[in-house]
Amino acid sequence: MLSHSVCPLDGGWHGTQTEALFVLLAIATIAIVSSTDQTRNVLSVFASSSTPANSYLQDEQGTKTSPTDSAIDKNAEMMMKQGRRIFRFDTFGDEAWWGDTLKLHQALEGAKLGGVGPGVSPKAALAVGLKVDVDALPSGLVQALQHGQANLDDPATKLALLKLNSVVGVTGFFNEQGTLRSIGIQCAFCHSTVNGSLAPGIGHRLDGWANRDLNVGAIVALAPNVKPIADLLGVDEATVRAVLNSWGPGHFDAELPMDGKAFRPDGKTGATLIPPAFGLAGVNLHTWTGWGSVTYWNAFVANLEMHGKGTFFDPWLDDVAKFAVAARAGFANARNQPDLITAKLGPLHFYQLGIPAPKPPMGSFDADAAARGKEVFHGPAKCATCHVPPLFTEPGWNMHTPAEVCVDDFQANRAPDSRYRTAPLKGLFSHAKGGFYHDGRFATLGEVVKHYDGCMSLGLGEAQVHDLVEYLKSL
Repeated sequence: MLSHSVCPLDGGWHGTQTEALFVLLAIATIAIVSSTDQTRNVLSVFASSSTPANSYLQDEQGTKTSPTDSAIDKNAEMMMKQGRRIFRFDTFGDEAWWGDTLKLHQALEGAKLGGVGPGVSPKAALAVGLKVDVDALPSGLVQALQHGQANLDDPATKLALLKLNSVVGVTGFFNEQGTLRSIGIQCAFCHSTVNGSLAPGIGHRLDGWANRDLNVGAIVALAPNVKPIADLLGVDEATVRAVLNSWGPGHFDAELPMDGKAFRPDGKTGATLIPPAFGLAGVNLHTWTGWGSVTYWNAFVANLEMHGKGTFFDPWLDDVAKFAVAARAGFANARNQPDLITAKLGPLHFYQLGIPAPKPPMGSFDADAAARGKEVFHGPAKCATCHVPPLFTEPGWNMHTPAEVCVDDFQANRAPDSRYRTAPLKGLFSHAKGGFYHDGRFATLGEVVKHYDGCMSLGLGEAQVHDLVEYLKSL
């Protein structure tokens, strides 16, 4: 406890040391305010002598920033630029798998151009969900496409698009003859689309959007050599192609190379919908069934799904009972030299966290109904209990057992935690194609709401269901 003492400025006043300090500060403030110019100069000299002259810089607006702040700003800008480039264009060396091993490029170019079979024309490529970045096209080609003068039935046109690096998520590696010698894919292959500003499938990039048109299975099934996949799974090549062709647009089975379970007990495909990769800042987990953080999943996919050349470690995958294929293949401790992935995980993560969820277009929802639906969301529907705004998922461990959400446990049990993640809700409008939930089992948001109405005995009326759906569409 502070003792009472005599104030040195007044022999007759007594108070605590704290009170005395307040008085001194008040007097000092008055003195500074009323000081002469000479006193102000002395104070400024004192201040400048206490702080190194180069400690503060000025930004473009004239605001003072410290060297540390400046270094952080420069690093953030560099990480964003690097991450965008990695997300859009880096194959991590996976062309050794897709091209050199599976020979997928030979099927794409066709026999007339040095490959095999009829080849894949731009029209056919667009039909299976591949996208073209209009900003990578020269103006002459843009005009030709606008006027229908480009031959989209010729595989050679597709090679020209690959040479322009305009096919979203795909990189062609060319030989001296101008034909393909290999092909690789990037993150953007599944997690970007385009806005269709020029034509269906041709437009400006939309990074982070799930490409729900992309038929990954059908594309991979074109590969002349699927024996490495068959050997990994312990099946024949015909089975591999049948499984791949069962996925359908917008689906991918990331767990198949881990557990070998191609179909659910009801006979439907084990593939899930491709999730969006936007709006992830502050969100703990990325995939439908958790697995790990965003950067974990980047490492997992780059090494084990894209078959890039890097380092990946996860002892979970040594669990023979749960991940028989992965354990047999040694996926729990994958190492390559040179490592083309690990150094890129930081910028890639940074860029992904910087991708905001898109806002719904004007007129795509009833604003008055959405306002009422917001009250339902926070009130009788109890949605905000788990979908906590503004993240619209739980801060922290955002996982639930299948019983908690009244669905089967097939997909949950294929993941280490045997649970489902509370999916963030922002930008729902952008990935409505293909349905909702991890496997698209609910065709509409109305079906989702009614599922939880029954699961949790909410007792919502039809008007409340309608308004809640409009609110979800507005997020």
